[in-house]
Amino acid sequence: MIPPQTLFRSLSLALGLLALEPAYADWTDALESRIERIDQDTPGKIGVYVKRLDDGKSLNYEADRLWYLGSAVKLPIALAVLQEVEAGSHRLNESLTLQDTDKIDGSGNVVWQKTGTRYTLDQLLKKMLMESDNTAANMLVRAIGEDTVNRRARDYLGSRGFKQITNFTQVRYEVYRELHPDASKLTNMQMVEVAGAPMGTERVTAFRRALSLEPNELKATSMDDAYNRYYAKEMNAVTLTAYGDMLEKLVTGKVLKQPQHLTALYKNMKYDSYDAYRLEAGLPRTVRFIHKTGTQHERACHAGVINPQDNGRNAIVVVACAEEMDESKVAAKAFEQVGRAITQTMLAEQTSRK
Repeated sequence: MIPPQTLFRSLSLALGLLALEPAYADWTDALESRIERIDQDTPGKIGVYVKRLDDGKSLNYEADRLWYLGSAVKLPIALAVLQEVEAGSHRLNESLTLQDTDKIDGSGNVVWQKTGTRYTLDQLLKKMLMESDNTAANMLVRAIGEDTVNRRARDYLGSRGFKQITNFTQVRYEVYRELHPDASKLTNMQMVEVAGAPMGTERVTAFRRALSLEPNELKATSMDDAYNRYYAKEMNAVTLTAYGDMLEKLVTGKVLKQPQHLTALYKNMKYDSYDAYRLEAGLPRTVRFIHKTGTQHERACHAGVINPQDNGRNAIVVVACAEEMDESKVAAKAFEQVGRAITQTMLAEQTSRK
């Protein structure tokens, strides 16, 4: 039999521990409290949008302003391509030839392939989503046209959710034009070579030498300045609520009509794998998670849907972006903490199986 004094001490300790964690009305309050702490403990800024599709409740943490997407913009591009296929304007087995003007630095290896190499639209979709290949993305945008990408995107992102989606060559030109207006004279492979220099003064020097410029001819003296000026133009940026609405429409069958396209898209969004990276590192291994990341200088995003199966009946939409911080290590840690906060407040029954 346990002595009364021992029971009293145990009860007092338990009550004390409970007092450390405030009581919340529902998961939105508890999650927002955790995200606020993550934001306070992280340099820079974070924005988060979360929505449960079973009860319609959502959390909006700085989610109504525009955030730069980086490669997360490739999902709207993929959806536009698939919608064009479903409309009969293109075919997934349609072949596209790699051109010099498609090649650009970034993830993936298509940039290093011989000009004239042929790919099907299906192959390019896989490379763009699974490997985040920038050159593959350029080829797909060229295939259906940038105007079509933006027209389609407005259907699922809304007219107020974003301004303009461009290809990745345009991203580079816009950034480098902030250093000097002659940036448009660079060939695609010259930009690839410039990107081979480390970010910072060495990148600026590589750019200047590629155009035979003197230091005093530059409009901006650092890559930080160039990127900040580019970000201020709000291209390839969306509100997190708009991106979340797009994901909700996707998993509830309002974007793609043909099930085989949705199945293939989910596979390309890593439905069947677990990467333990960013948001996913904080989620239980037992949940399904389709997602796309985005990374650029001092900008990062991770967006996806937890348990998208069954037409999103029990799905949770998650969109997180960060700025003014190291886009790799620091942002990855912050996103992991957001994923863990979602697990603790919304997936508590699955934490024991993580």
